[in-house]
Amino acid sequence: MNLFRTSTFQLTVLYALMLAVSTVAVALFLYWATIGFLQRQTDSTIEVEITGLREQYRLLGLNGLSRVIGDRIRGGDDPEALYLFADRQFRPLAGNIGHWPELISRSDGWHSFTHQQNGKRVAARARVLALPEGLVLLVGRDISDLDRLLRLVGTALAWGGGLVIALALAGGIFMSKQVLRRVESINDTTRRIISGDLSQRVVTRGTGDEFDQLAGNLNRMLDQIEKLMGGIQHVGDSIAHDLRTPLTRLRYALEETAAGNDVDEMRERVQSAIEDADRLLATFSALLRIARIESGSYAIRKEPVSLPRLVEDAIELYNVVAEERTIQISSNLSAVPDVSGDRDLIFQLVVNLIDNALKYSPEGGRVNLMVQGQAPSVVLTVSDSGCGIPGDQLDKVARRFYRGDKSRRHPGSGLGLSLVQAVADYHGASLSLADNAPGLRVEVAFPVAD
Repeated sequence: MNLFRTSTFQLTVLYALMLAVSTVAVALFLYWATIGFLQRQTDSTIEVEITGLREQYRLLGLNGLSRVIGDRIRGGDDPEALYLFADRQFRPLAGNIGHWPELISRSDGWHSFTHQQNGKRVAARARVLALPEGLVLLVGRDISDLDRLLRLVGTALAWGGGLVIALALAGGIFMSKQVLRRVESINDTTRRIISGDLSQRVVTRGTGDEFDQLAGNLNRMLDQIEKLMGGIQHVGDSIAHDLRTPLTRLRYALEETAAGNDVDEMRERVQSAIEDADRLLATFSALLRIARIESGSYAIRKEPVSLPRLVEDAIELYNVVAEERTIQISSNLSAVPDVSGDRDLIFQLVVNLIDNALKYSPEGGRVNLMVQGQAPSVVLTVSDSGCGIPGDQLDKVARRFYRGDKSRRHPGSGLGLSLVQAVADYHGASLSLADNAPGLRVEVAFPVAD
């Protein structure tokens, strides 16, 4: 029953019905083109014969018509021709039919009958001509060959149509079994995944057909789901690890404040607690922003964005911070095409990169920003002279809450590059990190606006 409910089998049945209708249409055309043509030719011959005999009767009279019919029968030039000249009581006067036959008449004036010939019954088709003095003339033709051909064609078409439909149904059953086997394989894998085994993948045959394409898409989706689930687990572990210290410090400060009597000391502790709370709120705000961007729920406004102008605004924002730490910010901003995206999100990306570069650069260090390129991409490069990132950690720093050993002495949540990665992915940009010897070089390649 599962087989008969498959869409493949149902489509095959529909195809078989369409094939049957097409077969009937072809059969009707063949009938009209062959049998119909032969019948029309037979009728035309009879009509011509009647016209000629009517003219002979008008010129030669009764005796002359009888002689003409006798001559034609004796000549034997047309063995299929049938004649019967009879009186008003239908008694034969001349012809090659022994008696007046039982006619099956049609509304168009044509008649069909059977008669005895060489010991067997044969089919015939005729017209009847009424003559003066009550005489009648039956002119017809033997259509036994045409009748046999009609039965032969009908039988061949019936068997051929039945065979075609049977083969179509058999092919439908075979294809449905193959499709059902592939679908059941996907369903079986899906059931194991639902039970919790996210390592399962749909088997492909390597044929490149639509099922292999579907299996490939499902496997890529499962890879992404497994990656996201691993990321969620990692984020949960990181939140528990990285937020435990500030929450413990916040609780301790509140306890000390509650137990203290010195107003100034209490103010300092409250201020410290507020700073810890602000850092926690900033961390959760960054997490929510990353989650919204990655989920696609962020209301992005696609518009042409001038990357050099955006970098200039960000540098102006951080000049004061750089001057306080005697860090030199330089820029090399070429004239490049606009990129397509959300200006606020791209500005947040640039700000995060500058903030990271300043945070990890020593006093008296330098930070350089460069924008260059042309269609199809424009590249933003931010490099610093800080502690850098070891090569074996470059592929990990974009994870949420990940912080290398060298960066743990600096304040932060480990979400800066995670937000940069999320914004880059959302805009179809590529993010790459490399050693700046010393320091870190970050490149973001944005696609050019259409």
